Amino acid sequence: MSILRGETTDPEPVDRAVGQRLRSLRRARGLSLEAVASSTGLSIGFISQVERGLSSPSLRVLALLADTLQIGIGGLFEPGPEAPDPDPIVVFRKDRPELQLWRTGITKQLLTPPGGTQGMSLFHMVLKPGASTGDALFSHEGEEAGLVLEGRLTLVVEARTLELAEGDSFRFESRRPHRFANPGTHDRTIVLWVNVLGSAQARTP
Repeated sequence: MSILRGETTDPEPVDRAVGQRLRSLRRARGLSLEAVASSTGLSIGFISQVERGLSSPSLRVLALLADTLQIGIGGLFEPGPEAPDPDPIVVFRKDRPELQLWRTGITKQLLTPPGGTQGMSLFHMVLKPGASTGDALFSHEGEEAGLVLEGRLTLVVEARTLELAEGDSFRFESRRPHRFANPGTHDRTIVLWVNVLGSAQARTP
């Protein structure tokens, strides 16, 4: 299980594991920190901190890194230590890899098997009251869709602000600048979220 936690000066093993995953993917593609910084607009120091588990990246940062590494966000989840299934089909509830973005109040559980190709990733996303991806719009490769299972979701796509309630669904190209939030002050929001990449980007990590 991989977890991204909030900023800390003493990273826990799980935080270190996420950073190591990012570093491993970067090195496997022959990319230097300078190249990743140039591609994403992030500083070399910040990327280094993320790789060492010292900083908690936002979804915007994860999307930038995933694009540069030519994978989906699902590809950032590291397979568990168990013996790998040669034909992964099922993810049991107890084994779901998870990203906890504490600063933003968002938790993402990967429902599709980690590793392998990441052409499509299915997530169970929980947003605490007031949780948000931030005020800035962001974009990345691919397409996404979702279904609000519980609570309310404010979805902004370019100049449109859309208010969704339980049972409402959506779909849009991820290249369109967007952001989202739980507008409630007391209740959480749960969304079944799908990210899909084009075939050119869906590669083996």
